[in-house]
Amino acid sequence: MQQLDLEQIAPLVPEALGRFFREHPRVALAYSGGCDSVFLLACALACGAEVRPFTVNTAFQYAFEADDARLAADQLGSETSLLTLDIFAHPEVVANPPDRCYHCKRVIFTTIKEAAAREGIEVLIDGTNASDDPARRPGFRAIEELGVRSPLREANLTKDAIRELSRKMGLVTADKPNYSCLATRVEVNCPITPELLASFVQEDWRTRETNA
Repeated sequence: MQQLDLEQIAPLVPEALGRFFREHPRVALAYSGGCDSVFLLACALACGAEVRPFTVNTAFQYAFEADDARLAADQLGSETSLLTLDIFAHPEVVANPPDRCYHCKRVIFTTIKEAAAREGIEVLIDGTNASDDPARRPGFRAIEELGVRSPLREANLTKDAIRELSRKMGLVTADKPNYSCLATRVEVNCPITPELLASFVQEDWRTRETNA
């Protein structure tokens, strides 16, 4: 994949984001490799910020997502730090209560904050945008409690605006769909097990092969 020229991306960075990275020139990024976090990484790098992208790998994601995240970072000349998290070691998550997303996000962001702190990085940012509804996303509470900054939301950038700017920048993730985590397919209060998640992955592969 051809590496993009950050100098050509820089003029496309919204002023509010440019101001954020001037005020916070060294940040850690919760980086999934999705449209929002890749766009945020591109803007940070184009602004000359020192940004460390952290990707957290759990059993709740498809295996290919970590590879996609790495390839998208490669396009920008950046490297991701992969953190493997045993989500089954957190009973408050895998018990699958109604607020599972809150507990899961708190574990994930705490893991990133601890890794960032070991590198002396105090500011953690994520790709939450202005289209995300706090009432529908329990993870917002974890973000607020842990002091995670959301520059896209602070800049009032919607998902549509982020996709449009991503296309202009030439980002590979401009039209990438959102992948729901595997845990969302489990009925609330039904415990999440490795076997159950594996069955979802196998079902998806069978569906792809049938439709190929």
